[in-house]
Amino acid sequence: MKVAMPLLRHLLAPSIRQPVALRRPALPKAASSSSPSIIAAAAAASKRPFSSSPVRSATLMQVKRGCRKPQRARHAVSPALSEIGAPELKGVCLKVGITRPKKPNSGERKTARVRLSSGRVVTAYIPGEGHNIQQHSVVLVRGGRSQDCPGVRYHLVRGALDLGGVGARVSSRSKYGTKKPKTASKQKSFPNFDEFKFAAAT
Repeated sequence: MKVAMPLLRHLLAPSIRQPVALRRPALPKAASSSSPSIIAAAAAASKRPFSSSPVRSATLMQVKRGCRKPQRARHAVSPALSEIGAPELKGVCLKVGITRPKKPNSGERKTARVRLSSGRVVTAYIPGEGHNIQQHSVVLVRGGRSQDCPGVRYHLVRGALDLGGVGARVSSRSKYGTKKPKTASKQKSFPNFDEFKFAAAT
């Protein structure tokens, strides 16, 4: 009994017992020593195999089966014109209004609700200062969005049909339908032949 008690105390003491997870396997001295050859072999094994050959392209049969997917088409800026392939369309003005621009811009952008000859109803921007269109006016609509007005994807052509050009425009007149201003015509002064004759006679 006296011999068994120290043995049980040794087995049950928590300070002496060691968890199984913390026990390290015994390694031989030759294997535990970090030699350069072992480190180089481990580094070579961890590296991924590298191939300098290019990636093979798809075969003709793979292309026929449809391995290549087409590039996604960009959305149209002015869909009412691009869908029918027209650069411009005639339309009838339904309503003239004002649109507030997005931040940080501020002001009042003149817009018009137009029914195109194709039947679609769009919102168009009226460029330039001042305009003379009202309801039932016939206008010409071209593509091109207004950068700070949401939902405005079309422009009205100034100087075409019922929409007149900008009056006092000096630069970029062709974009705003402004005629070239008339300058004072220079009077051509013809020589007086009687004076030449009198001077020659004397």
